[in-house]
Amino acid sequence: MATGMMWSLYLLVCFQFGPARSESRVLQKLDTGGGGGEIVSLAARAPGAARALSSPSIAHDGRLVACSGKDLLGFEPNGSFAWIVPLGHMCNDSISPVFEGEQVYLVADDKVIKVTPQNVHTAEPALEVFFSHNATSGRSEEIIGLAISGSYSSLFLTIRKRGLFAFSLRGELQWSIGPALNLFDYRLGCKRNVSGCYFDSAPVLDQCEGALYISNTEGQLYSLYIDNRGIRWIQDLSSHGKVMTVAPGNSACLYIVFPRKSIVVGIDVSTGSISWTQNIGPISIEKNLPTVDSNGWMSIGSLDGTLYSISPDGDMRKFLAKTANDSVIHVGPVLDCSGFSMYVAKTIVEGKLIQTIGDYTYVSAKKPSFILFTLLAPATGTIYWTGEYPGELSNLLSSSDLNDFTIDETVVLTLLSAARQKIAWTCRQAKAKFVQADPGEPSYVLLLIFLLVVIVIQAVAILFCCIFWRKKRLQDNGLQKFLEKRRSLHSKRRILGKKILELEQKAAEDASSNEALGQLGEMVKAKEGVERKLYGSYSLGRDEPGLEQQGSSLPLYHDKYRSHSFHSSQKESITIFNMLSDTSSSEDGTSSCSDDSESCSGTSSGEMELDESKSAEEAGPSDTANVEEGVQHELEKQHQHCSAP
Repeated sequence: MATGMMWSLYLLVCFQFGPARSESRVLQKLDTGGGGGEIVSLAARAPGAARALSSPSIAHDGRLVACSGKDLLGFEPNGSFAWIVPLGHMCNDSISPVFEGEQVYLVADDKVIKVTPQNVHTAEPALEVFFSHNATSGRSEEIIGLAISGSYSSLFLTIRKRGLFAFSLRGELQWSIGPALNLFDYRLGCKRNVSGCYFDSAPVLDQCEGALYISNTEGQLYSLYIDNRGIRWIQDLSSHGKVMTVAPGNSACLYIVFPRKSIVVGIDVSTGSISWTQNIGPISIEKNLPTVDSNGWMSIGSLDGTLYSISPDGDMRKFLAKTANDSVIHVGPVLDCSGFSMYVAKTIVEGKLIQTIGDYTYVSAKKPSFILFTLLAPATGTIYWTGEYPGELSNLLSSSDLNDFTIDETVVLTLLSAARQKIAWTCRQAKAKFVQADPGEPSYVLLLIFLLVVIVIQAVAILFCCIFWRKKRLQDNGLQKFLEKRRSLHSKRRILGKKILELEQKAAEDASSNEALGQLGEMVKAKEGVERKLYGSYSLGRDEPGLEQQGSSLPLYHDKYRSHSFHSSQKESITIFNMLSDTSSSEDGTSSCSDDSESCSGTSSGEMELDESKSAEEAGPSDTANVEEGVQHELEKQHQHCSAP
């Protein structure tokens, strides 16, 4: 059994917090002489206690990576050693290592060290100094934050009182920025105290939005672009507090936790505006960090023994409330291998007292009995597994190399998440029950395609308007008269089409009827005239002068012949040539044609190949006006019939 674990369980913990309307200072002391509003933690240690171990992180290969003194340690998911890399510098336990590919980046003393564990047993160097910062006396300019983005091949550092620095993974400085900015002589950030204002948080990356978040000592939150130092927005949150923890979601929501006032604020990542605010129970500021799952729910434990989970829309759920009266949660949850559920550690105590004195609420707990570990999914409220320590989880540590270190609940939670081979059933079961696609998740490729389609539609609409309003008929008569005339032409074409169909059927039945053929020719000519107007001066497009001047192809007139083309009911194309008179034929000196002959030998080829425009002129006056009058009369009859009661 882990010696350090047993000593860390049996301790006296006294937590003092300010209420939601008061600001409480959070410190760790070794005595009880602190002022009100302080956390006082007294832990008994046996002589010759085991080595301390920092909060571990899970690398891309599933191994646990943690610091201990001047060594960087790698553990297999079962807790055994994978590798050890001596650093030669003291690790900064408050800054977790970050990973990119096979490399591990961590802060030791005033340096950023890059470690390649695969080179431990080779001739290649296993570590190199990526960045070295010579801090001034008193370490007032120490490195306080580290983040890395593999997508942008950049590493980000926050140096106290210096600013935010972005480096390429080759070690080249890309850009830097400070908290006090001026835009066209207008100050952005640090408006009240320029000299004493600086960045005091680690950079937090939002891979979904391509953004970076960082806060200053005045309670202002900055949103920057990852690939450059451009400012997206700056939000002043000092009314809620100056100490905050940022947790990016995956649904365009940014969670901000104010531990001193026990408030969670939802921020719109696009504008920086506050979407909602929720009050939660008192929380520990040291290791109790919020966790966001793949469904976008943010979860954080409270000293009142309750796990608070909040959706991107601000809906809050409370879990593990049945044992809240005799328990505390003072470390943050850890995601499991699926990403949709999380492990929570709750310390069960024999006694807990909550009381309010003055402006502060005091939470006191003593005699811890055991730790209850739970795997649950906040989005569905399903609890998949529970385990106790000491108990069924004791063998997980007693047989591993972690038994030689002082560990806490965070180490056990991380080990449970990394040991997915042993508890693979929980991941499969969890995925089968609650892993589902989020229909509201934004797709930027589809959004870009949609915007391009909108731009094209707008361009086509503008081009159409420009062409349409340049029409001569529209400018002369106005829009209302233009549309009325266009509707009238459509009605005329419809009536003429019906009449032409009737005449075609009649002519197909009696091909020798000259009267039907004559009416058919006039109807066809009138319909073509209407269509020329619809497709020309009264069309929705540009004016086509050629359509106005185009002659009719039917009927064709000549001194001796009149031709008509139509379709019979059997869909056969028929062209009939009628001789106007035999007398005119003989007068012109041409031979006459018999009725059953297929061609006339006395007719020259030039007379048979008639030009359309010339035929129209030779045809002389027609009955088109009479046809149009008949159509107009038909329209008036339809109008009277429709308007009759």
